[in-house]
Parts: sequence; structure tokens; C-alpha cells
Amino acid sequence: MSLLSLAFEQPLLFVVLVAVFLLVLSVFEQPLLFVVLVAVFLLVLSVHEFSHALVGYWLGDSTAQRMGRLTLNPLAHIDPIGFLALLTIGFGWGKPVPFNPYNLKYPRWGPTLVALAGPGSNLILGAIFAVLFRFFAPLLGGQNLLIVFLSYAAYLNFLLLLFNLIPIPPLDGSKVLLSVLDGPRYAPTRFFLERYGVTVLLTLILLDSFSSLSIFSWLSIGAQGLFRLIGG
Repeated sequence: MSLLSLAFEQPLLFVVLVAVFLLVLSVFEQPLLFVVLVAVFLLVLSVHEFSHALVGYWLGDSTAQRMGRLTLNPLAHIDPIGFLALLTIGFGWGKPVPFNPYNLKYPRWGPTLVALAGPGSNLILGAIFAVLFRFFAPLLGGQNLLIVFLSYAAYLNFLLLLFNLIPIPPLDGSKVLLSVLDGPRYAPTRFFLERYGVTVLLTLILLDSFSSLSIFSWLSIGAQGLFRLIGG
């Protein structure tokens, strides 16, 4: 089986293989930077998923709490494959936080509030890291490990904020779109998104990573813009 056929027939396996290869290269090339990146990714993903669980709990659903997801412990939230992909190709995911929409205080918009909690946490955390960077960078210099950590943490938070707002399942932005597309007339659209959303998203990620289409280039531009706006 060629790499091209593997990419289209088993896209998830292809992403994992590429991720492992790039991960090995990064460890040997810049081991200290790799450690900083791992720390950033663990923190950002843990806070993102914890925020989903927390808002769900505040709205009356204890599903995430009962399943051990109402915690900042990275082991409860990290999906190994998604984590590898995030470390290496810049796109990844954590374990989805479970919730029962029928337990939420607001049946229609409750799922949207739970979904937006993740990107909201990225915005707040990214702003905090950017402000800290703005204060400490002139004092410590750009090569200081703390400054490197703060810059990566701010940038990654803004990147995940924008990425998760894309309205394609299983990303958080899809919950907003599905709440808007309420009613029988939109049933075919909801069915298509819920059934084929993951395939569409993986296809777009593969095309962006291994072609010249630059489908998601706006994410990096937007994240850098937010970082410069807040972090100076």
C-alpha cells in the first residue's frame, strides 16, 4: 500500500504514523524545546477539556464529574493519538467530555454553552500568558525558557481557540451551528454534519498538511495577530 492510498483509505492511521516520525525527529533535534512544548500542550488541553466539564456541571449535568473528567489532571483528558498529532503537525484533540443534554438547565442552548467553554478558556488563558510575556520578555530576553513557554502557551491557546470555533463536528463550533440549525427543515444538514463531519475535517487537515492548499493558514495568522495585539 502506497503512502497516498494509505492517506485516503486510513487517514487516522496515516496521521499517527506521520506524527510518530516527526515526534522522533523533534526529540533528537531540540530535546529541551520538546519538553517545553509537551508541558504547554498538557496544560492547554487539560484546561480546555476541564472547562467543558465544569460548565456542564454548573448547568446541572454531573456526567463528566461521575466519569472523572471534572479535574485538571492531564491523564483524564489526553487522547494519545490526538496528542501526538498536536505535537507534530499542529492539529490534535483531547478526549471528548461527555454530557447529557437532557440534564442541562437550558435544553436548546445548554450544549452550546458547554461547547463554548473550551474555546472561552483558551481565550482567557491565552490572554493571561500574552500579558505575562509582555511584562517579562523585556526583562529576561527572548531565549529564556520561561519566555519561550509563555510565547508558545499564548500562541497555542489562540490557535486552539480559532480551530475549535470551526463549525465542523466534532469541533466545538459545530455545537453552535447545530443549535442554530434547529427544526425539521434542517434535519438533512444536521444528519450530514453529524455523520460525515469527522471525515470532512480529517480530509481538510490532510490536504492542508500535505499539499499547497493552505486551508488552515488563517488560523496561524489569526493566532499571531491576537498574540501581537495582547502580548506586544
